[in-house]
Amino acid sequence: MIRTRIAQSAPGTALCAGIALAAMGLQWVEEHWTGRPWLEALVIAILLGTLVRTLWTPDRRWTPGIGFSARTLLEIAVMLLGASISFQAVLDAGLGLILGIAIVVALAIGASYGLGRWLGLPKRMAMLVACGNSICGNSAIAAVAPVIGAKPEDVASSIAFTAILGVIVVLTLPLLVPLLGLSMTQYGVLAGLTVYAVPQVLAATVPVSLVSTQLGTLVKLVRVLMLGPVVIGLSLVARRGTGSAKPTFAWSRLVPWFIVGFLSFALLRSLGLIPDVIVRMIVPVATLLTVIAMAALGLGVDLRVLSRVGARVTLAVTLSLLVLVAISLGLIRLLGVA
Repeated sequence: MIRTRIAQSAPGTALCAGIALAAMGLQWVEEHWTGRPWLEALVIAILLGTLVRTLWTPDRRWTPGIGFSARTLLEIAVMLLGASISFQAVLDAGLGLILGIAIVVALAIGASYGLGRWLGLPKRMAMLVACGNSICGNSAIAAVAPVIGAKPEDVASSIAFTAILGVIVVLTLPLLVPLLGLSMTQYGVLAGLTVYAVPQVLAATVPVSLVSTQLGTLVKLVRVLMLGPVVIGLSLVARRGTGSAKPTFAWSRLVPWFIVGFLSFALLRSLGLIPDVIVRMIVPVATLLTVIAMAALGLGVDLRVLSRVGARVTLAVTLSLLVLVAISLGLIRLLGVA
């Protein structure tokens, strides 16, 4: 069984690793000729993967390995990253940040759902867009869909555009640092509150600063944990409704194992139980796995799907994201994050 899975995953994993190595090589060229990496390997891997996917559609032979790289390797990388992060970073930003994250998620879901309905989206579609934008992109859509009995085509449309917009956010969000005069701490909070997925937070913050990466990842993981209460609430509401599709509920979707692992490693690090020498060994491994996962993420983005996604969905997702950014900036100013 294990040998079969390894054999099935080998081609796609090798493809992702090859793209990752190419991205790291291009970063080295950047540093050699310009003195600094203007585009980090993580971002380059996404761009290269997206280019490959747009020009060529991988067949079944490549799919298992690409999926393994995008999910399992990424989850391992995120878990390992916890060893380099201390909870002191969140405490330095203020305990009010935790409550603020919950408030941002609640306001963003309400505003996004309202926008979706105003633009004429069906209720279930509007809720998928709202939860995807406000919590954690595709993961939130996948978790919420069975709870509210969403149609497969609605789920597909939501995920397709969210994947593309997520990459756009990763590439453009760092521009707000000079435009708005954000500090590294402020940018970390903003990235954690607005970027869709944990790996995309890494891609959006690593090129900026280590402080932004650490705080952004922690804020993002707290935001992901908001998925639990949201799914429970929607499940209770859906069970009282009269929808034709029977809603289902899975506890395993609420707190993924790698988030538990990340928080455990972060706790051990905060307590001084993980020495610096171990951290120096873990970080490069986590970085390499993350770059490979970024390549897999890019391979899952086909720019051609934009032509197949409805204009109302496109507008709803885009406006919802802008609202989320505005709410997040308001929280940063309100809490006085420096």
